Amino acid sequence: MLYTFIDMKIQVITLFPEMFGGVFGASMLWKAQNKAIVELSVVDLRQFGIGNRKTVDDTPYGGGDGMLLMPEPLFAAVEHCKKTSPNSKVLLMTPRGVDYTQKHAQSYATNQQDLIIICGRYEGYDERITALVDDQICIGHYVLTGGEVPAMVVVDSIVRLLPGVLGGEKSAEIESFSDGENREFPQYTRPEIFKGLAVPDILLSGNHAAIEKWRQENSR
Repeated sequence: MLYTFIDMKIQVITLFPEMFGGVFGASMLWKAQNKAIVELSVVDLRQFGIGNRKTVDDTPYGGGDGMLLMPEPLFAAVEHCKKTSPNSKVLLMTPRGVDYTQKHAQSYATNQQDLIIICGRYEGYDERITALVDDQICIGHYVLTGGEVPAMVVVDSIVRLLPGVLGGEKSAEIESFSDGENREFPQYTRPEIFKGLAVPDILLSGNHAAIEKWRQENSR
């Protein structure tokens, strides 16, 4: 089988690069990199910190608890990433962002534009970094300790849609949310009966038209 080699590049800016080793090095993300469909890399924000201590955070003006990521290190990190990928779109993982959906993943995968993903930390970030950002993304209405897990979610959701990653031509078309709000229909495999639980008769009938109708009815 021939694959289309896309050479899409995704760079993630984070204070905790070690969090990404297992995720980027396994399963479909490893497969996509091994096939040269995508290049994934992690940039340590700390190397762009200020002074001998490589400081990346400071207290907020106006008072308040916690620390904010400073603008200087983040600007420097994005500029570093753009040296090798000047046309990258910059994404910021933030609870203030647009709710992320399958349509967003499909759009990024279809456009195949290089991406730079910024992971927030602590109490947030200096608002001036949004001047660098094309899209602000929220993966759900809850709070996490940082943007690393959301970044992993976004990368996984995009890369798996790139041609040649999943394998089957129809794999991504029948999934939940692939055409809007519909969910994926229930599926079964052998044995026909397990612990008294049976496969629906319609799936054993061989009537493909009836099976397709059943699947459509059960994906709503």
